Order: sequence, then C-alpha cells, then structure tokens
Amino acid sequence: MIRVDNLSFRYDRAAPAVLNGLSLTIGEGAYIALLGPNGCGKTTLIRHLNALLFPAAGSVRVDGMLTTDAAAVGEIRRRVGMVFQNPDSQIVGMTVEEDVAFGPGNLALPPEEIRRRVDRCLEMVGMKGFEQRAPHTLSGGEKRLLSIAGVLAMTPRYVAFDEPTAYLDPAGRQRVLEIISRLQQEGIAIIHIAHEVRDVAGADRIVVMNRGSITLEGPPAEVFRQGGLLRSLGLDCPPDGCAGEAYARAAGGAR
Repeated sequence: MIRVDNLSFRYDRAAPAVLNGLSLTIGEGAYIALLGPNGCGKTTLIRHLNALLFPAAGSVRVDGMLTTDAAAVGEIRRRVGMVFQNPDSQIVGMTVEEDVAFGPGNLALPPEEIRRRVDRCLEMVGMKGFEQRAPHTLSGGEKRLLSIAGVLAMTPRYVAFDEPTAYLDPAGRQRVLEIISRLQQEGIAIIHIAHEVRDVAGADRIVVMNRGSITLEGPPAEVFRQGGLLRSLGLDCPPDGCAGEAYARAAGGAR
C-alpha cells in the first residue's frame, strides 16, 4: 500500500503550507479519486507519492519504502507511475514506439521484452499502427494516450492521473476513462485527480481536499450527497435530487 502520514509541505519557507498534516492510505488495487478546488494541493500530493517531491514533515511510504530513502527512489518511481496533466511534459521519444520504449530501455531490459511491452501498451491504449508517428503530429487526445502507454510500459503497481480528461472531446474522455477502468480490473491501483465528479463515479473512495487538508472522504454515493459542500468548493456536482447511488450508477454508465 501507499501510506501518507501527517504530510506537510511548502514550496518556499516564507510561503503558506500547501499540505497541512495530511494522512491517507491507498491499498493495492484501490481506485481513489481526489477532488478539490484549484490550489488545494491535489497535484502536490500525488507528486509526493512517487518521490518527485519530499515531505517537509511527516512521511510517505510505498510498499514500506520511504520516499526520502535515496536508495529506494528508483524503485518507488517504477511502482508509482505518473500521468501528468500536460502530456508534452513527459513525451521524450522521436517516434511513438521510441517514447514507449524509453522507460523499459533505461531498465536495461532485453530487446525482446521491450518490444513486447511496447506492443502490449500501445494496443491497450488503442494506438497500434502509430508506432512510427512523430509525437508532435499527434492530436492532444493521442498524446494523452501515448503518455499513458509510456507509464504502463514500466509495469507500475499504482498509477496517478492528474486530470487525464482535461481538454479532451467526449470520445477522448470516454477512452481515457475506459483505460482507467481496465487498469483497475487488472489490479493496478488508481489515484485520479478530477474536476468533474461524473468522471470518478466508479471510484472506491473519493477524497475531497481544500487548503491542503482532507475535507470529506468516503464512497461516491456518500460524497455525492454533500452537494452543498461540493458546490461551495466550486466543484461540478449532481443536483440535490440526483445524488447518491442513483447518480453514481448513471455516471458510471457513461463510462
């Protein structure tokens, strides 16, 4: 599991804390959704999960390994994949297949294993046939799929998605949500930052953040009943008469 204990963090000593004593547990194979207004600390939190950031106070453990242990950082980053909101920030290859092969290649895996991972991950995200395309020729939605494939090629146990459906058309949004659902079915734990609650109706647990702390936490049906609170935080939410299990089923059906 990933265990976050009393995590606090600030980007500058003179600046306010971005995270304030936050604690969270993410079990193997779980689907955790993070909601909250812009600036509440969601992205800062998930960047702690794979040791891109380090706690000012408290701790983060991934399968028992402390993220502050320099000897464990490489393995932590392999186990916890990160899909950034802007796919251009993590695409590095000159072609689609080179990009997906980049991570496994750095692990010095045999060429046949790298080839197998590239083929499998491109097929999983629906990009077979794109192998020789240059990433700059892809659409925004295709770049998002490529970034996901590159993360999956590292065979992570956990994948953190930072608003993966942002700026996508309905077809692209549905494709990404289908991939997330499939990954969970395969036993990969999902940490999903979202703005629209309908995107995370299938989550096991929703965590609502505000000002660096957890304001509300629970199954979707319970969280959706708190429409007033969600709206006060500027979040898209179901109308009062459609909250709870009925909304969760309806939103889940859209996936």
